[in-house]
Amino acid sequence: MAEDRRPNQLIQESSPYLLQHAYNPVDWYPWGEQALQKAQQEDKPIIVSIGYASCHWCHVMEHESFENPKIAEVMNEHFVCIKVDREERPDVDAIYMDALQAMGVQGGWPLNVFLNPEAKPFYGGTYFPPKQWKELLTNIAQVYKKNRKELDESAEQFVEHLNLSELAKYGLKDLNYHVREDDFKLIGHNLSKRFDKKRGGLGQAPKFPMPSNYLFLLRYHHHTNDQTILNHINLTLREMAYGGIYDQIGGGFARYAVDEEWLVPHFEKMLYDNGQLVSLYAEAYQATRETLYHDVVYETIGFVERELMSGEGGFCSSLDADSEGEEGKFYTFTKDELHELLGDEEPIFSEYYNATAAGNFEHGQNILHRRTTLEAFARENELELDVLEEMAQSWKDKLMQVRAKRIRPGLDDKILTSWNALMLKGLTDAFYVFGNERFLDLALQNANFILTHLKEGEKLYHSYKEGRATIDGFLEDYALLIRALVRLYEVSFNEKWLIEAKRLIDYTLENFFDEAESMFFFTDRNAEKLIARKKELLDNVIPASNSVMAQNLHFLGIYFDDERYTTLSDKMLAKVKDLMLKEPSHLSNWATLYFHKLTPTAEVAIVGPEAAEMRAELAAFYLPNMILLGGTTGEGSDIPLLEDKVAIRGKTTIYVCYNKTCQLPVHTAAEALKQLRGGQAEPKFPSL
Repeated sequence: MAEDRRPNQLIQESSPYLLQHAYNPVDWYPWGEQALQKAQQEDKPIIVSIGYASCHWCHVMEHESFENPKIAEVMNEHFVCIKVDREERPDVDAIYMDALQAMGVQGGWPLNVFLNPEAKPFYGGTYFPPKQWKELLTNIAQVYKKNRKELDESAEQFVEHLNLSELAKYGLKDLNYHVREDDFKLIGHNLSKRFDKKRGGLGQAPKFPMPSNYLFLLRYHHHTNDQTILNHINLTLREMAYGGIYDQIGGGFARYAVDEEWLVPHFEKMLYDNGQLVSLYAEAYQATRETLYHDVVYETIGFVERELMSGEGGFCSSLDADSEGEEGKFYTFTKDELHELLGDEEPIFSEYYNATAAGNFEHGQNILHRRTTLEAFARENELELDVLEEMAQSWKDKLMQVRAKRIRPGLDDKILTSWNALMLKGLTDAFYVFGNERFLDLALQNANFILTHLKEGEKLYHSYKEGRATIDGFLEDYALLIRALVRLYEVSFNEKWLIEAKRLIDYTLENFFDEAESMFFFTDRNAEKLIARKKELLDNVIPASNSVMAQNLHFLGIYFDDERYTTLSDKMLAKVKDLMLKEPSHLSNWATLYFHKLTPTAEVAIVGPEAAEMRAELAAFYLPNMILLGGTTGEGSDIPLLEDKVAIRGKTTIYVCYNKTCQLPVHTAAEALKQLRGGQAEPKFPSL
């Protein structure tokens, strides 16, 4: 009936997640003053329901409960109902997720929290089946009327907890700054205790990629030459790339695997994962020359460009797990479908990708995955490698054509600054390692898009959709964009990117920094005031914004010879050091900063007409504790480190320096590498 399709207040929003709920019979409001005032005026408790567009269980709860008119009637009568897209409002999500965990409930999405009219939480949970949800609504409505005082007292206690400083919560205190070899090795030892030695990754199911752990471990191996660590890195990266978590046909990674073997993913594909995994696999290729990692980088960038890139040069947030109401339907095939598509080649295909008649997923479907290389498979099956390679490409082409005709998973087309910055960093890392100009073109297009559409004056916005930037930028937006712009400078030697990074870091120092604790708040001091103002310390699927800022301060302190930046970076690292030693899997990006401070960061300036070519030669080697700067000339530069650096007699010159003290200038990458490696024999340059 027509009246059942009347939109609620979400119809005016741009978030795809909120728009998914715009025709629910629940009288949803977006987070904001209107809903909060309504709760106070009507003296009603608030339901805040938080999720995101590609969240499978969010869809399930919507279908079961929020589309149910009888349940909606209870919600509308007794509550003011607010829907929040956690990707748009990570500040709101962080507060109420923290509250939920303080209630002793394991966090997740959908996140459903009950608040009093002052937006203070008193109860919450994640997914509720419809019967349980309806009973809970009725009970809370009754308790709110009869025992309001007790609920308010409980809410006050939770708010006290929420306003407890993160440093106090984890018992962090000011320590004297020092970095030690023994402590560095302890970080690696404690992290290795959680290794899954059979299938890679950390711990048991579910398994998340957690790129920052492996970016640290690559550096750890570089410093210690610990072969056990390198073996675990290779095991993990190989098993992820072979598993169902990786799209074997179209490239790109799903958010996580529900099992220990990386086989069955939740099929949503997030921009933030793929951006970081491009960086990780590019760096791992640089360190190991493993062909698989090269292929993963190229295929993942291909997926992102094909399926997540907007016409303006921004990258959309995610692809849904579901299509046609079924999780993974877009990506999976039955044995019969494969036989129809591939004919006589189907048995070989099915053996390589482990497809069976019974299937390894729901309804006889197969999640394609591998257990071996194409070369090994060719040997085992007595096939010519070049013939098998042609067949494999033909298989992919055919399956991609079939997928192109299927109903696609929903696209969350909002463009987030922080997640775009992660992809921008991935593209710059890929260009640095592989030299593919297309990667640099995409990076430059994206950087220009961000600075044109998501920046106004010195201030960033968090989200962009349909020509409009909204929501004041969070610390993650500034931190991740600064890091990406520094890297873009390193691979282009265009100083405007580095100058832009410095402007942004100075803005954060003025508007996000807490002098009392030498850490940054997650929100701008001019942003909307919530019931708590949080700081993000622990690295998760995205590194903590404070750990990224501490790295930014370290590197920009070197570039601009700014002791204030460097000292602050030292202070921040000292504060978290004890916790980092005990819980490195939650502070691995901090541990990466520890690596950069353990020995002096090399300052490598390349000046002259062949600066780009020299940089490409250096990129053939894994040199993770190094900053790059330069250009065709060092004259007129705004970077203090480039002062007095010139192309001697017009010939491209490389300066290798530590702590502003330079070794003799040289004219070849081989000579520079010898200096970087402490005078070891000149290296042989591998070919890509």
